[in-house]
Amino acid sequence: MAVQSWDDLRIFLSVTRSETLSGAGKTLRMDPATVGRRVARLEEAVGQALFVKSPQGYALTEAGTRLVAHAERAEQAMQGASSVLTGDAETLSGQIRIGAPDGCANFVLPRVFADLSKANPDLDLQIMALPRVVNLSRREADMAITVSPPTATRLSFQRITDYRLHLAASKSYLATRPPIRSVGDLNQHRIVGYIPDMIFDKELDYLSDLNLDRVALASNAASVQLQLLRQHGGVGIAHDFALPFAPGVERLLMDAVSFTRSFYLVRHAEDRRLDRISRVAKALVQGVRAEVARLEGLLVNT
Repeated sequence: MAVQSWDDLRIFLSVTRSETLSGAGKTLRMDPATVGRRVARLEEAVGQALFVKSPQGYALTEAGTRLVAHAERAEQAMQGASSVLTGDAETLSGQIRIGAPDGCANFVLPRVFADLSKANPDLDLQIMALPRVVNLSRREADMAITVSPPTATRLSFQRITDYRLHLAASKSYLATRPPIRSVGDLNQHRIVGYIPDMIFDKELDYLSDLNLDRVALASNAASVQLQLLRQHGGVGIAHDFALPFAPGVERLLMDAVSFTRSFYLVRHAEDRRLDRISRVAKALVQGVRAEVARLEGLLVNT
């Protein structure tokens, strides 16, 4: 027997990505029991078990793993057909979810998304802010902004823009502590940074470059670190584009300590053929590039 419909494959992919019937049910807006019956029907149709069921969830069998690539091609074909029908429209529509590191999501994307939404009132945009790498293979999002290019061959990427980071602290904190004239002086200060074992990308490990081993105040989120600096918690590395949102926090040792990193836009290689996704990607790249430049430009004379 064979797969009977695209709808069966759609449900199969949702269970594959969420690994639970309840998670798939939320995505599909279906009752989990119904999802389970549809999976069972598909397995009966293909004559093989596609999942190993356990209290921990649904894991793919060898047969299920082989089916994933075919199901994703069918998904691409359906999305492509929709794109062809709507591609001539001046404005975009539908739902797009974009994953991003929390610093970018908090300080850069809101203005970009607001402008994109105003220009495309039928487009529903979602920001997925995570202090980790977004899993595009499981379709957690339609595309992602990252600080390192991906290694998976099924993903495509483009560099969006560089951004800069510097040491920073609040003026109130600095007024009551020993002066900071060199990197060596940092040993006399409380350091704000990432939780060491929760740094999800080597590009975020700034403090090791400064030989600072102890982090007195730590968070896995860059936005929380900035708030710690605002509350006079200590000295840390801050994004230049975030500092306009932190009045009273100033940069330090700019000539001695300066980091440059890059944002990348990552998506499935097959999605490059989809007009709607490509148009959103183009607008996103332009918007992020312009917003980072605007925010960093606010600090030129500070």
